[in-house]
Amino acid sequence: MSSTLQLAFLLGDGIGPEIVSAAVEVAKAALQMETIETEWQELPVGQIAIDEFGQAVPNQTLDVLEQVDGWILGPHDSASYPEPYLSQLNPSGSIRKHFDLFANIRPAKHFPETEALCPGTDLVIVRENTEGFYADRNTHQGTGEFMPTPDVAIAMGIITRQAVERIAHVGFQLAMQRRKKLTVVHKANVLKLTTGLFRDVCYEIAALYPEVTVDDFHIDAVTVHLLRRAPEFDVLVTENMFGDILSDMTGQLAGSLGIAPSINASANRAMAQAAHGSAPDIAGQGLANPIAMMLSTAMLLEWLSEQKQNPALLRAANLITESITQVVSAGTSTPDMGGSASTTEFASAVVSMILTKP
Repeated sequence: MSSTLQLAFLLGDGIGPEIVSAAVEVAKAALQMETIETEWQELPVGQIAIDEFGQAVPNQTLDVLEQVDGWILGPHDSASYPEPYLSQLNPSGSIRKHFDLFANIRPAKHFPETEALCPGTDLVIVRENTEGFYADRNTHQGTGEFMPTPDVAIAMGIITRQAVERIAHVGFQLAMQRRKKLTVVHKANVLKLTTGLFRDVCYEIAALYPEVTVDDFHIDAVTVHLLRRAPEFDVLVTENMFGDILSDMTGQLAGSLGIAPSINASANRAMAQAAHGSAPDIAGQGLANPIAMMLSTAMLLEWLSEQKQNPALLRAANLITESITQVVSAGTSTPDMGGSASTTEFASAVVSMILTKP
């Protein structure tokens, strides 16, 4: 194995090229400061891949991803794809499914001295990524949706003990590194068998982490509690669709969906991916907030640090996070956070902050 870190990036659609390029620029600066030799590869995905290869996620892209240490995925605008691509699994779901990236980890943290609906928010949504009620990801073949007649549409929701156990371990291990509080989110009062199994298995795994305080809420109730007292929550573990909805909400509670990062991980692979979408209405205008993509990249480096037992990667990740925080605290931010900096101006400010550190 080469000692050189092998990373890839996929620009995606809409604002993807702007924010991914910004994240790569910032990551290169941080890795340079830690003298970590890195090779980067750009890979096609989304509309550009459809135009060139006739596939939203070409086999050539998947082949390279098999070989690299990790990668950054830009947002996709699959709603605008022509058929048959519109009806197929979207690029993000396709890549997650191909590599069994079962854990979607989505922090929501308020930046000091910035506006937020819930100042002081600092929590993490741990979302099971392979089952639940997203029918495009929970079956071996097909989409999990079918229509027995033109007027009836049915979707399957699937929960298995194995999947819940592994996502619960991720959540509890994360809680042990944070404030040792974990909340299980479910809807067992109505979906008694499926989300009831999710809740019950999480409590079984809780016995292995006696230092963690555990509670649980129904999905509808937890939205109210988050609106009222988000800073009191630490780690929330839930199924696929609930986690997707909650993480958008908590990102906005912390200040902006543009600051909401995430990684998608398995036991041995990870992909950085901002929690937000491709925002085609502002694409190419320099208005996009690159913070979520930058923080997602920092999360990827932190994950790789643990995998490779390389503290320099953790230092690089912390350098990115600290520099973003300092730039925002100094008054530079994009319009969604009340500032006037363009995407590239904000990225340049973060790079400058990184390169001036001792």
